[in-house]
Amino acid sequence: MIMKSYLTALFIVFSTIIFAQSVQQPINHLSDKLKAKKTDKQFVLFDVEYIYTKADADNSVPSKSHFYVTGNLINPDRPKDWTSPVDYRNGKVHIRIEVLDKPQGDAPTKWTLCYIPNKGQGNGYGCTTTELYTKEGVYESDVDMKSFWENESIVWTEGIKQMDLVIKDDSGGQGHAHKRADHEKFFPTKVRITMTQVAAGEKYNEQ
Repeated sequence: MIMKSYLTALFIVFSTIIFAQSVQQPINHLSDKLKAKKTDKQFVLFDVEYIYTKADADNSVPSKSHFYVTGNLINPDRPKDWTSPVDYRNGKVHIRIEVLDKPQGDAPTKWTLCYIPNKGQGNGYGCTTTELYTKEGVYESDVDMKSFWENESIVWTEGIKQMDLVIKDDSGGQGHAHKRADHEKFFPTKVRITMTQVAAGEKYNEQ
């Protein structure tokens, strides 16, 4: 009887752990986009939905407050050369963030979106950002690829290896949310972020 109770309790504990891990797994919406008709005018770099907690921010490596878009989360068919035969380097990026869950307090929040190249120069990477938001909802913007921070530190002919997403407040480049004394206004949160690269001279077309 004691052994049965022990095994039952053990099962509940492991089930709880497995469930907690499963709900934390990011949802990759990229597969649906890859099924759409491909064109030379634009492509989806990634489309990922995830829950992000204070523990995630504290324990992300190599840098805190980071969510890493790697492996199958980033489009495997992204171009090797972003300048030719289609010029995405001089185009725009359409950034869409859907804030699905945000703590109370209306703390201004944004995600810095960093292109990590296969080959860098100077600073070695460059970053754009989502719109600043205070509430749940959908926020979209179109950003010129030659306008964001350190965009020239990327050798675009060599392509992009991964994307690093960083949750921040509105104080500037070092405003990582995990450093805030009132971090409960930022975590936990749930977002879906999509980046669509649009070729030079073209306009974003929602698919």
